[in-house]
Amino acid sequence: MKKKYLALLLAASMIVGTLAGCGSSTTTTESSAPAETTVEESAAAEETAAESTEASTEAATEEAAASGEHGPSSEAAPAWEDYDARIDQIRVETDLAAREALMHEAEDELMSTWAIMPLYYYNDVYMQSEDIGNIYCNLFGYKYFGFATAPGNTLSLQIASEPDRLDPALNSTVDGACLAILAFAGLYTYDENGQLVPDLAESVEESEDGMTYTFTMKDGLMWSDGTPLTAADVEYSWQRLADPNTGADYAYLADVIAKNDDGTLQVEASEDGKTFTVSLTAPCAYFLDLCAFPAFYPVPQASVEGAEGATDNPGAWCTEAGFVSSGPMVCTGWTHNESMTYEKNPNYYDADKVTLEKIDFMLSDDDTAVWNAFMDGSLQFIDTIGTDNMATAKEMPEYHNVPTLGTYYAGFNVNSPIFEGKTVQQAADMRKAMNLLVDRQYIVDTIAQADQEIANTFIPTGMGDGQGGEFRANDDAYTYPNEEAVGYFDPSPEAYDANVEEAISLLEGAGYVFDENGMLSEETPINLTYLTNEGTGNVAIGEALQQDFAVIGINLTIETREWSVFLNERKDGQFDFAREGWLADYNDPINMLEMWTTESGNNDMQFGR
Repeated sequence: MKKKYLALLLAASMIVGTLAGCGSSTTTTESSAPAETTVEESAAAEETAAESTEASTEAATEEAAASGEHGPSSEAAPAWEDYDARIDQIRVETDLAAREALMHEAEDELMSTWAIMPLYYYNDVYMQSEDIGNIYCNLFGYKYFGFATAPGNTLSLQIASEPDRLDPALNSTVDGACLAILAFAGLYTYDENGQLVPDLAESVEESEDGMTYTFTMKDGLMWSDGTPLTAADVEYSWQRLADPNTGADYAYLADVIAKNDDGTLQVEASEDGKTFTVSLTAPCAYFLDLCAFPAFYPVPQASVEGAEGATDNPGAWCTEAGFVSSGPMVCTGWTHNESMTYEKNPNYYDADKVTLEKIDFMLSDDDTAVWNAFMDGSLQFIDTIGTDNMATAKEMPEYHNVPTLGTYYAGFNVNSPIFEGKTVQQAADMRKAMNLLVDRQYIVDTIAQADQEIANTFIPTGMGDGQGGEFRANDDAYTYPNEEAVGYFDPSPEAYDANVEEAISLLEGAGYVFDENGMLSEETPINLTYLTNEGTGNVAIGEALQQDFAVIGINLTIETREWSVFLNERKDGQFDFAREGWLADYNDPINMLEMWTTESGNNDMQFGR
């Protein structure tokens, strides 16, 4: 997040009305420019601290291997048991200062692997016609179109290409979440002022110890087909989210909920379907945020279990238009890879506040086609602005640039064959060297072009620390390895030359040979591929990384994929190095740390596997 928005980020979670826009989806192409990846070596203490963290990671791996404990599949990958255990500890720690310290330890361990290459902190840029109103979003990238106003009560827009999943429990993308918010409802939601408010719930009662929540459901709730929606639907859906057979990427979010001996969640609907009770493992300050998160939205059991192919594909029930839902609008048309149509849901409990009769979505990540459609009036809102159009867009009154809470980054598969034959430390040094070669400022200035802040941490600027302050800050309790740069390295242009020198030194220590011109020798080449989805901004960033690596002779090949193929290959670890992006699901660092646990469905870097 931008420093200039820090006060806003800490004070509110939403931007309002036509001036608002949701965080840039990781599924769309955001014009974004890389900055230099550089490490400052001026402070010996900082260097010693970083080396100590790296050494402890390698020692942990060797100890785990010697003891025969479960560990990563590659000898060059870091052991991950300690990280998993630390995340579990954070989830139950009630002392806020101790909890923050544990989260810094977790980010230190994560960054010591150098598998994460932070490039910049997200903000959101989009175009919105001036006659469109009441579109709002939160800092986590979710756009709320259900209560928008538009001439003729019809809205045409674009947020991304073909969605990967529409099942709220199975979706893990921002564009999919925007569609889920339109078609479904949860116990809680965010209003136009960024405040958490009851949605399907009428009220909630929290126990004095913060361990139990009892929700009372609104009267007369219905699914879009007119059947009753009760607390029993919520119980079913939460159990389904946590069930390993569902295969939900976000199943780990339910780990804050206490479990029975059989592994099911301690959640219960009353016999009359009016109340829903949840028992937690420990007080959780962000629990109601989870209740507003799409993965926890109720889904219709009869539709889910009665769909053809449900045994093999738990999300089969909503792969075509006409599926049963509960939100402001229902999906009535879907031409795959081209368009979707949503129409007003007359059975929505708050239907009187929905003025739109129809929303038409253009499914495309073709920057040029999307831009032309906006310019000729075919689209009234677009979330994709290509690099070539950014300068023009910024001069137009329809252009908006608002803060979000997340990080655009690239990441290394720790089990990639490119690290074969290396020790844990040598593999980490290889990744660190490539981090240091990146000119992030160039990416931000010439590709992103939206005033993004270059990144040198995974947890972004603006993320709260759980104690009323900002997590990314030096204080009496914690200092980043690079104190002056407030991060893990100095990404400034001034540090670039020193960073390149350090990169060469690190690679030499990992067994690579350089010629007199500072280029990798033919005897010790480094060849790797960069996996990215289509879109001019994402591809341009890949090309910038390619050029940065070539400065010392590293050969980077760019491979582009259609969105859903890209997601699946990345999730399955079918890559060396990939484009990544993460917008926080709620304002707490644990959200961006627990995604890297061994069993997390969002662990693209394959830690512990």
